[in-house]
Amino acid sequence: MQTSCGRKRRMACGFHFVAILLTMLLFISSASTTAALASMHSGSEDTASNATAAARLKPGKEMLKYKRIRALLKKLNQPSLKTIQSPDGDLIDCVPSHLQPAFDHPKLKGQKLLDPPERPKNYNLAIAGGSSSRIGEVVVQAWHATGEECPEGTVAIRRTTEKDLLRASSLRRYGRKPARRNIRRDSTSSGHEHAVGYVNNENYYGAKASVNVWSPRIGDPSEFSLSQIWVISGSFGNDLNTIEAGWQVSPELYGDSNPRFFTYWTTDAYQETGCYNHNCRGFVQTTNKIAIGAAITPESVYNGRQFDITLMLWKDPKHGHWWLELGPGMVIGYWPSYLFTHLAHHANMVQFGGEVVNTRPSGSHTATQMGSGHFPGEGFDRAAYFRNLQVVDWDNSLIPAANLKLLADHPACYDIQGGSNSYWGSYFYYGGPGRNVRCP
Repeated sequence: MQTSCGRKRRMACGFHFVAILLTMLLFISSASTTAALASMHSGSEDTASNATAAARLKPGKEMLKYKRIRALLKKLNQPSLKTIQSPDGDLIDCVPSHLQPAFDHPKLKGQKLLDPPERPKNYNLAIAGGSSSRIGEVVVQAWHATGEECPEGTVAIRRTTEKDLLRASSLRRYGRKPARRNIRRDSTSSGHEHAVGYVNNENYYGAKASVNVWSPRIGDPSEFSLSQIWVISGSFGNDLNTIEAGWQVSPELYGDSNPRFFTYWTTDAYQETGCYNHNCRGFVQTTNKIAIGAAITPESVYNGRQFDITLMLWKDPKHGHWWLELGPGMVIGYWPSYLFTHLAHHANMVQFGGEVVNTRPSGSHTATQMGSGHFPGEGFDRAAYFRNLQVVDWDNSLIPAANLKLLADHPACYDIQGGSNSYWGSYFYYGGPGRNVRCP
């Protein structure tokens, strides 16, 4: 019995040992499997780790961009005595005239606003039958609807907001037109399409015209459509000088599709100098009644009442600065002569007309419209126009723009047709829809 019982115990102990051994083997196998799985997934864990690291870096980049935006806003927006909230969402700051951005320029520090020079001769010479009951000429901006005004001693400036800068394709080039290459004498270049009338046989000291205001459709937010006067000098290489003024629709710059009064200048063919409106130290504003960059209202109506604005740019014969007037007698301000090289003396070309940026979205021609979006053949009430085209000659006299040449880069997309009569003097209709069956 004893011997038998010992034998049973040995057997039980043997089974117990085997159980322990099996448990250990299972544990080792499980550990090996875990290690193998860890090894198999090590690549995905590294990827996840890299993604986490990238996620950590992104806020840093965003913070850097935010700091740049804050710095640029501080540079662009000056302290104001009053701010007016426009119905269209704009903020109009009433900035003391001596604190406007232009006076940050070393050559303007400590200076005071200049008084406007005399208008050119023949300024008040009206063209017979020039008025029309179907054309409105009073310049109104959306912020005027509030009934508020900027105090005397201030200038009305549209505030640049964080949203404006976030829409910009480049903070470094904010407020500037895209840099161009291979600018020809007719001012065309890749991506920019024009329908213009121009003169280039003399020395010019200014220009004047009336243009009706529309709200053309913009096919892509990065594109714009404008109608303006260009006063140009230089070789049309990198030394090109221009001053420009008119109306523009630019969703990227302004955040909407409203036509806005704007100015521009450059001394190096849009490379590094110059800007729109007050987005750099350049144009000196003198009025508290008009905000450059603010929306113009009302707009022309297809088959209805037309609304146009009159623009005049002229060079002060005594001091050489280039002055800008909008509407009947509303002097906006001036571009100091020291900003320029060639235009410090005179212009050798004046252009009137429309310009569109064509980024060829979806690989086809843009659907961005020029002018009213209708071809010039549709005529008054339907097409966009420039009328009473004049230039300022060497004697500081306004004279008709003689020998006007007409140019449409892509007439199947945007065209131009001109004429002359006793009502409108020298004039033309221009514009078009952009992409259509003849402009794919």
